[in-house]
Amino acid sequence: MTQPLVVFDNVVKHFGSYQAVERMNLEIYKGEFVAIMGSSGCGKTTTLRMLAGLDKPSEGEIRLNGERINDLRSWERDTPLVWQNLALFPFLNVLENVEFGLRMRGMAKAERRKKALEWLERLGLEEFATRDISLLSGGQRQRVALARSLVTEPPILLLDEPLSALDAHLSVRMQGVLTGLQKDLGITFVYVTHSQSEAFAMADRVVIMSRGRVEQIGSPQAVFLEPHNRFVAEFVGGKNILSGTVVGFDDGGLVRIDSPHGGFLARLPEGKTVVPAERVTVCISAEHIELTAQPVRRNRLSCTVVGEEFIGSMVNLYLETKDGLELQVQKLQADYQLLGVHCGQQIFAEWDGAHALILRGD
Repeated sequence: MTQPLVVFDNVVKHFGSYQAVERMNLEIYKGEFVAIMGSSGCGKTTTLRMLAGLDKPSEGEIRLNGERINDLRSWERDTPLVWQNLALFPFLNVLENVEFGLRMRGMAKAERRKKALEWLERLGLEEFATRDISLLSGGQRQRVALARSLVTEPPILLLDEPLSALDAHLSVRMQGVLTGLQKDLGITFVYVTHSQSEAFAMADRVVIMSRGRVEQIGSPQAVFLEPHNRFVAEFVGGKNILSGTVVGFDDGGLVRIDSPHGGFLARLPEGKTVVPAERVTVCISAEHIELTAQPVRRNRLSCTVVGEEFIGSMVNLYLETKDGLELQVQKLQADYQLLGVHCGQQIFAEWDGAHALILRGD
């Protein structure tokens, strides 16, 4: 099996009585794009800082290429970090910023200038080589920060919410720049973000964290389609959560569940088992719920349409049952228009039992 480039082995980090990271076990492989996600305070930036050498683990071990790096200082690790605020030197021009790391390594002036110019050309910045940093746009400064980090040709690049200060259009463009660079260079990227859209668009694997704990690791598709617990389901969004009690199984292997909202069927994720009388949590993706005046499926709820939200070619519809359960339904704009629904309308929400997933961790 391929040796992982980075290993977090039972890593704990606490600041006084506050535990920022709790027993992290994570392997990152050469050439991967890994995104660490979570809300503010979940431990994602602390994890990145420990890998960069800016914070030291309280317990456990971090290994890079098989070598324990807990006690190595940041400049001894070759793990450059692109900061959220970019941390460019305002007293140096573009070329001098990119050259900086090479100069610190003692590279001769002519050689480091040649390499820096090559990277500026690669990132479309050659015409700005002598320009002051203050005269660049946000996207241009972002690319200077990338060039400065990549000019030393590190095995891994760490990125701490580097797109958060950019407007939406520029952020999408920079996502393309980042993924293109990562694939061309084969460098491992470890990317911290609170933005699901960024992580899912770019990463090979995502790590979902909450309160210092890793809740789930997997491909973006796997995490979205089969969240392990309620937190992950709610964090990735577009999920409807119902709770109930197992009452048995049907002939197709689906689980029969009784809930305050009625009975319905749900499927088990691979490897999980349940027994009658067990309490379970179920999630149904918003795109898998159908709306109809004449329900035909066993899984159905009578609802009132209470809101609608237009998102480009998609429409989010918000429903509510008589007992206060809220549901979200997502439709293509064209399908929504064919439905002809409106706020205040009474309608049935129904779904196939195979699309109702019993969560592993709840």
